[in-house]
Amino acid sequence: MALNKYSRIYTQDESLPASQAMLIGSGLSEEDLRKPFVGICSTGFDGNTCNMHLNGLADEVKKGVSQFGMVGLRFNTIGVSDGITNGTPGMRYSLVSREVIADSIETITGAHNYDALACVVGCDKNMPGSLMAMARLNRPALMVYGGTIKGGDFKGQKLNIVSCFEAYGKKLNGAISEEDYKGIIRNACPGPGACGGMYTANTMASAAEALGMSVPFSSSSPAASAEKQAECLQTGQYLLRLLERDIKPRDILVREAFENALVLITVLGGSTNAVLHLIAIAHAAGIKLTLQDFQAVSDRVPVLADLKPSGKYLMEDLSALGGVPAVMRTLLNEGLLTGDLLTVTGETLAENLAHVKPLGAEQDLLRPLSNPIKVDGHIQTLYGNLAPKGAVAKISGKEGHRFEGPAIVFNSEDELNEGITQGKIQAGQVVVIRYVGPKGGPGMPEMLKPTSAIMGAGLGDKVALITDGRFSGGTHGFVIGHVCPEAYDGGTIALVENGDLITLDAKANTVHLHVEEALLQLRRSNWRRPETVVGQGVLLKYLKTVSDASNGCITDLEEAHVNEREASHSLA
Repeated sequence: MALNKYSRIYTQDESLPASQAMLIGSGLSEEDLRKPFVGICSTGFDGNTCNMHLNGLADEVKKGVSQFGMVGLRFNTIGVSDGITNGTPGMRYSLVSREVIADSIETITGAHNYDALACVVGCDKNMPGSLMAMARLNRPALMVYGGTIKGGDFKGQKLNIVSCFEAYGKKLNGAISEEDYKGIIRNACPGPGACGGMYTANTMASAAEALGMSVPFSSSSPAASAEKQAECLQTGQYLLRLLERDIKPRDILVREAFENALVLITVLGGSTNAVLHLIAIAHAAGIKLTLQDFQAVSDRVPVLADLKPSGKYLMEDLSALGGVPAVMRTLLNEGLLTGDLLTVTGETLAENLAHVKPLGAEQDLLRPLSNPIKVDGHIQTLYGNLAPKGAVAKISGKEGHRFEGPAIVFNSEDELNEGITQGKIQAGQVVVIRYVGPKGGPGMPEMLKPTSAIMGAGLGDKVALITDGRFSGGTHGFVIGHVCPEAYDGGTIALVENGDLITLDAKANTVHLHVEEALLQLRRSNWRRPETVVGQGVLLKYLKTVSDASNGCITDLEEAHVNEREASHSLA
């Protein structure tokens, strides 16, 4: 079997001399034109710790590819820093970037007929975007995670990016000096790497490893480690093996692989953003993954890892204990993972873990099954008159399982942030943030700034939040997002008024607005969709094509049209 079955279209066809001339002009030899071409995508860009080092890692991948007799051709695509954009209008572009990343990787790899693909990625939307593209293209491919950041330190306090958001809340509450506030900002991010807790980047990196789309230890080797450099150089070896055996992403991304990923992120206490991303990756791979699948795993799998944001440890601490493979070996031994699934090493998951030592009683980061942090999963899917098509809660157990109180309603994140500054949020309230969904945002921005400010103000265990937007992996507290249908589509969340009683129950998995149906129908008849804040460009394209959160916010036109028809029917 020819290993250059795609690139040979350009390199071996005598009727395409211009193609060959341009490739030679770019520095390739005639011998190179007979080798497999590997596209090496980097989401590296300056000005963000998650991505600042990725171009350098991509260069190491290119060296490794060359050592194994292939041609590495590096290209770049975009990234959006969630940490930098959170709490600003720029955050509307974050989830949108996942689609742009997937589309652009698919475009250049498909157009230039690369035989294989390696994606070097480091921030929240980079990873699902790259995996979606790999699944669409379905040619030998793997993901290289840029690695986690080293924890910061200030006056003996261990820091990470969420420390900055929570310090702001403490500042508003008068609980921190200006000097200490600035000190935390200066010391929270001491170098390259993705945000250090089990936030969205580390969640999705762990999920990718469980899916079998990255090599062992990729998700937990720190960004500035020798292990990460070695991983990049070894990538050529694995890509050659994938080419020789014709192992493609859809051979790996089977239903049981997604179930493994759901089990791992549940045990680790991962980000609710994984719901959106894994549904979208599965869709690209031709697998139907639903909210019910997440709930089924949460019903049987406990939270075992004491990781931030709800716990005390960072990914670098897990790395020192054996990393994600040590967790997976522990889970495999307990019968929680399916081991006979193919991975990008060319071996099965169980074969990859055969020589990995499971975690035992010598550490307290990962609890045993007999003593879990939470007996069931933290990702809970809720339904009710406030979310007929579902909502997603992140419940650690520390904030309780049930909350009831009067609503205080905000029609944007800016309104809420102003309300926090003015002291409008009171203990016992259910804070409703709406018109921040996939269409209403547009872009479904994260609510990390207000949730962190609420935590910093000492109200984290005294209020609940519910939104048609989403929450950062760094968010903790009694929070419910992804409310569907969203307010922009006339969902019930658009009809809530200040003082309405709301009950959120993560045991019964219900979310209920205590307003008589007749009154709701009256409010619905008077409701008018607000004007969108965008009139052109990528945000408008996204608004017109995006599906709802329960379907992963994919920009599949048919999905979007189905959502639109359902919304129109519910309003009729």
